[in-house]
Amino acid sequence: MKPFNHVIVAGILTILTTSAKAQVKVKTEHMNTVNVNELEIINQLSTQSAVVNMPVSKLLNAPGNEALRAFFFTPVKNSSALKGKKIAVLVADGFEEIELTGPVWYFRELGATVDIVAPKYNPAPERYGLAYPEMSKKHVMAIQYLQPVGWIKFDRTADQIQVADYDAVFIPGGAWNPDNLRADKDVIRFVQEFNRSGKLIAAICHAPVVLASADIIKGKKLTGYWNIQSDLKNAGATVLEQPVVTDGNLVTSRHPIDVADFSRAVENWLIKK
Repeated sequence: MKPFNHVIVAGILTILTTSAKAQVKVKTEHMNTVNVNELEIINQLSTQSAVVNMPVSKLLNAPGNEALRAFFFTPVKNSSALKGKKIAVLVADGFEEIELTGPVWYFRELGATVDIVAPKYNPAPERYGLAYPEMSKKHVMAIQYLQPVGWIKFDRTADQIQVADYDAVFIPGGAWNPDNLRADKDVIRFVQEFNRSGKLIAAICHAPVVLASADIIKGKKLTGYWNIQSDLKNAGATVLEQPVVTDGNLVTSRHPIDVADFSRAVENWLIKK
């Protein structure tokens, strides 16, 4: 079982602490009407806290996902297929867990060196009222269909990497992760430079919107999660409804259940180079 997610726990503690302080203030000021109203408003603005855990095992054992299960539980035939290859994973808070951990596991099983690369730590302005756990300075948060589930430590930040360092770039999806990435100037600069080099750029699920923000998909064939397909078309791409699409140096996929096809497409592209 995964440990409680620190963001959720921090949120719960913040709400409980705020409520406790408000209650103390109410009691010490003899039920002052203004403070009672403040507490009632805070309670109305706060939703019920819950810790949700959707284990990866449930995805792998779901009906129709037999091929995905087999992908992970069948030993790789050639553990040195990608030996000597270096892959950068561009990721921020809110990435879809299996879309990072799945391909990363597979590429490492094939002998590749994989670095987790995140934007520089850049907390929101204080007036936003957000609380960040200490680990967020060196980790990024994973989600499963919008539910925070865990953290993964990153190796480098986007301002520290160069095109010459890697043979491929891979971007996992997740509803929040691509929005965080596409707003980071170091990430966009790197993606644009990497594209000019002709090296492989792979993106799954929501991640192709990062490629759209980098303005590198005009005239390209690709795919992505259903609710970003109109964005991809507006950026000049031809969108295909397929598990994986390869066009030149771009490899794209639609969904967590496409992880196996996506990972193999990346493997095949790198082996041919």
